[in-house]
Amino acid sequence: MHKFVTKYIKRYPLSTLCIVVIWGLSLTPFFPETPLNDVQFIDKWTHFIMYGGLCLVIGFEYYRHHRRQRPDYRRLILWGWLAPVLMSGLLELLQAYATTTRNGDWYDFAANTVGATLGAAFSMLLVRFSPKA
Repeated sequence: MHKFVTKYIKRYPLSTLCIVVIWGLSLTPFFPETPLNDVQFIDKWTHFIMYGGLCLVIGFEYYRHHRRQRPDYRRLILWGWLAPVLMSGLLELLQAYATTTRNGDWYDFAANTVGATLGAAFSMLLVRFSPKA
């Protein structure tokens, strides 16, 4: 298991960093007030951007390591879309039931899913139409 994890952390360092940051931000007990708090739906936009960005980074790193091979879209959908969506659902459940300072929100989960879907779609386009080395 250790070699498996180490292999993927080395091959996907930016994706790993994004995942760690998302977990940290999702379970942080509080956030300071900022001028952006006045923007309507800023929380949902943040979720959308975080998960869309994560899926784009996963797709970019996948392309970087597999550009000489025919893309495995099933694997890309599983790890580049479904895993982030499931992770976001798990984090919303943890916020709702395992923390006292955060609330799980179905609208956050919806924003995560839409962001992940668009990020995964763009990353698949990147993989599909980028030149092969």
